[in-house]
Amino acid sequence: MASTSKAEKSYIQAGILATPANRSDGRSLQDYRAIALETGVAPLANGSARLNIGRNPHDGSGGTEVLAAVKLEVENVDEGTGGVDGGRIVCNVSCSPSAYPNLSSGAIDDLQHDYTDVVHQALSHPSLHPANLGILPRKKSWLLALDIVVSADAGNVYDALFMGARAALWDTKVPRTRSIEYKTKKGGQGTKDATSGGSGDMDVDEDTSSGFDTRKVAGAIDFELPDYWDEGEVLDGHDRWPVSVSLNLVPPAHFLDATLQEEASTSLRLLLMFSFSSPNQPTLQAMRMLGPGEINMSSLKELLKEGEKYAKEVNSALTSKLKEEDVRRNQKARDRFLNRI
Repeated sequence: MASTSKAEKSYIQAGILATPANRSDGRSLQDYRAIALETGVAPLANGSARLNIGRNPHDGSGGTEVLAAVKLEVENVDEGTGGVDGGRIVCNVSCSPSAYPNLSSGAIDDLQHDYTDVVHQALSHPSLHPANLGILPRKKSWLLALDIVVSADAGNVYDALFMGARAALWDTKVPRTRSIEYKTKKGGQGTKDATSGGSGDMDVDEDTSSGFDTRKVAGAIDFELPDYWDEGEVLDGHDRWPVSVSLNLVPPAHFLDATLQEEASTSLRLLLMFSFSSPNQPTLQAMRMLGPGEINMSSLKELLKEGEKYAKEVNSALTSKLKEEDVRRNQKARDRFLNRI
């Protein structure tokens, strides 16, 4: 968190309100700093991404950086275990002490709680729930745990959190499952199916492969994970996860991607989280106001329109980059598979 004097705040605000605007790094009010993104950075995760906003192009230092990782765990759908039929999503944000060297451990805990609350409430909303987190109806499901670490904060951390989360969820692969049921022939002799790879009384239905749209066997009581080179199917709805647009207000102006000093010079920040049923159909998923400032309803309506426009631009750029990452990752996966055979 930046400590800014009254003189510095006045200077920054005057630059924002000038015509043309005069920001310390020469950007316009609607420009983002350079964004660097890489997926698949955590080999043991089901999906992961590292995102940096504002890194120094000369030495690679600085900027706001987050690391997001998704881990899928099997849960029993029983009372008291926390498991939910169809699966559930749990989000957690933690902050590296090096990202906030001037804050006490208690203040960092409060900050982590605030970040977690915003991210979890937006991403766990029922309207975004993936259809392929179920395994066996009323028996087993996937728990999707999304963990995000803020390793550096140079401003605009909320936008970074949501971009990093979306990239990790886009990268996530849900393991294919195959339902299993146990049968016994007359006389107590177990059946054996050649496709099961097992022995005794295990009988596997050949047509119960699951993944993107999990199919179930009537009476299935367990499942197995077939071994596929591509590690599973993409998470359902991976292109509709929300992005955040933080509007920093110095009335009557607003600006994007604030540095720490700029954030400290604004009395109000409006966080708008938009999800996408299609690239051109954003839906306001959540909204937060940060700071002591106030805003009237007519101004809020105009800001929502502007935020929707910015969200489309962010979504388009992020989706293009993620598709590029898909091509790179898929080629590497194929190369590894070919090297094993």
